[in-house]
Amino acid sequence: MTAPEAATQATDKTPTTRISWRDSLAVYLQPRVLIVLLLGFSSGLPLALSGSTLLVWMRESGVDLGTIGLFALVGTPYTLKFLWAPLVDALHVPFFTRAFGRRRGWLVFSQLLLIGAILLLALTDPARSPLFVALGALLVATMSSTQDIVVDAFRVESLPESEQAAGMASYVAAYRIGMLVSTAGALFIVSGFEGTGITRGAAWMWGYVVMAALVLIGTVTALVATEPEQSARAEAATRSDSAFTRVLHAAIGAFSEFVTCRDAFAALAFVVLFKFTDAFSGTMTAPFVIDLGFTRNDYAAIVKGVGLAATLIGGFAGGFVARRYSLAASLWIGGVLQAIANLSFSWLALVGVNQWALAFAITAENFTSAIGTVIFVAYLSALCRNPLHTATQYALLTALAAVGRTYLSSGAGYVAKATGWPMFFAICVLVAIPSLLLLAWLQRRGHFEALGPVKV
Repeated sequence: MTAPEAATQATDKTPTTRISWRDSLAVYLQPRVLIVLLLGFSSGLPLALSGSTLLVWMRESGVDLGTIGLFALVGTPYTLKFLWAPLVDALHVPFFTRAFGRRRGWLVFSQLLLIGAILLLALTDPARSPLFVALGALLVATMSSTQDIVVDAFRVESLPESEQAAGMASYVAAYRIGMLVSTAGALFIVSGFEGTGITRGAAWMWGYVVMAALVLIGTVTALVATEPEQSARAEAATRSDSAFTRVLHAAIGAFSEFVTCRDAFAALAFVVLFKFTDAFSGTMTAPFVIDLGFTRNDYAAIVKGVGLAATLIGGFAGGFVARRYSLAASLWIGGVLQAIANLSFSWLALVGVNQWALAFAITAENFTSAIGTVIFVAYLSALCRNPLHTATQYALLTALAAVGRTYLSSGAGYVAKATGWPMFFAICVLVAIPSLLLLAWLQRRGHFEALGPVKV
């Protein structure tokens, strides 16, 4: 999550005047919003490099499906990032904080470490040393999740209320584009290098080197940006406190507010399970397409073209649903749609190698996943009400959401191997049932009404 796994805090003010489309467009062109957009791209880029893109590389190298499924565990840092989020909130990075400021210092520092981790992963060989591949992927995930923590805090603190909605929309769109660049884009780049006559292993290495270079977009953005005023004020207010005191206040304040709320543990379980159906199927989508007989470029072209369009349209559709219906009703719509979409892959498994069938399945997956993500982001926003602990609370919630993608999905490869592809994706529909049961229970308890209105 990762990410998106990113969201802005819900606001309680609704504009009473009509805003023209020119004014709306002008908001998206504000320098602060453009900065957030570029940081969103930087946040979305690394996720697939230790996930789906890496799985394609491993499958092409002949790694067993069961081992590939276990590689979902390298996403552990996305699950545990709340443990060091208070450190990011409270501590200074030598030289970087003094030179660039509290948030920008951490941004530049984490991005430079991320570039190094991607380059290290590029030098590994999945066929000969899957353990070293796992260690490299784990480093990439750790640096990527740290960057996410900082970008979340920077986005919330740098945007005024009038630009929060545009900032969130820009961030989510750019995040998804970054993910597509590191999936479809990376596969095209690898194919291009392979077309020059170099070996497949070398082509994959240079593909990852290009991805590492793209992280510099976020680094340059951080250098051009200005330190958020809220961050500067917080720094001034806590300057006399010790590092230990700052960390303690950030950690205790964020965690205590969750566990003392009514039905807190049921709500947190719902956060873990809501996107599980997406994660369980998504872990094996790329190996499934390759196993079915599609080429790497077939998959990349459809994901980059049709998948991107479906994602963006689904994002707008999710925003419409969240504005049109109550939060509980919106979660029902998103939860059911993203579960049912898995059946399109069961159908594809029965049809076989068919470009139109693949395009339909990818469209259904991306469209419904985007709807579910936007609505889920609205829910996470509603849970974070205290601006004093927003960054750490976002880290906690998105880390919990990553549990489904990381731990619960780690056995997906063994399930697919045991049942076959058509039945596997039918099972992916069934794993959504626990989250829907929790949704019904929370709705009956009045959980969503207690959160109040949510503005997306």
